[in-house]
Amino acid sequence: MTDHASTPTPDDVPHSAAPAPLSEAEQLAQAQTDLALLQAKSADLADQFLRAKADAENARRRAEEEVSKARKFALESFAESLLPVADSLEAGLAIKDATVEQINEGAQATLRQLVAALERNKVIAINPAAGTKFDPHHHQAISLVPSELEANTVVAVLQKGYLIAERVLRPALVTVAAPK
Repeated sequence: MTDHASTPTPDDVPHSAAPAPLSEAEQLAQAQTDLALLQAKSADLADQFLRAKADAENARRRAEEEVSKARKFALESFAESLLPVADSLEAGLAIKDATVEQINEGAQATLRQLVAALERNKVIAINPAAGTKFDPHHHQAISLVPSELEANTVVAVLQKGYLIAERVLRPALVTVAAPK
């Protein structure tokens, strides 16, 4: 006799959780729902992109305006600091019977005003002392001259140079000690 109890029947096998196949109408409805969701997401992303693009353009425009204002007002501040120098020169020229000593004293005072105005605006003189090592970034050699100083050192300054905020505005014109 055969034992049927050990052979599984179709009712004993668990059913899979797979859904029943959708009809064509159901598939179409599902596709339309998916399409509507994707279109909404696309519209939202396009809106976010346009807003971000507008924000970036506004930030760029504001930065350009700030740079323009900074340049304008920096020049204004520099010009304002030079006005007392111009006033002193005009006052000195207005004196008709000035002595040499008075002219010299006025010129020295005016030069001090000018130097102070330049320094307030970060314009610093480059005036190397004799014997300073020649620096091609700050000095321009006009000639090599025989000297008791070490080779490639500054012998004399012919014209001061200037830095503006640590950037060379004009190098100092110098003579340099020639190799022996």
